[in-house]
Amino acid sequence: MPLVMYTVWRILLFVAALGAGYLLGLRSWLLVLVAAVVAFAVSYLAFSRPRDAAARWLAEKEQRRKDGSDKHDADSDYEDSVVDRENPTAG
Repeated sequence: MPLVMYTVWRILLFVAALGAGYLLGLRSWLLVLVAAVVAFAVSYLAFSRPRDAAARWLAEKEQRRKDGSDKHDADSDYEDSVVDRENPTAG
């Protein structure tokens, strides 16, 4: 979830930079270019904590995928318990 919030904040920052650039008189490709550079610079300086949280979340998710522990979820556990109750001799 940290990745989603970080992405939303970056998109909102880009949209705000687009709006500010438009109000300042920038138009066409220059508006998009300046907004992208401003949004990148501000997010790099201001969003270090959310960026680090998103990176940790992605690293943990990748580690769980490699370990195979990401394959066990509540639905799978419930289905396994139902099968075990219906056929207790199966191992």
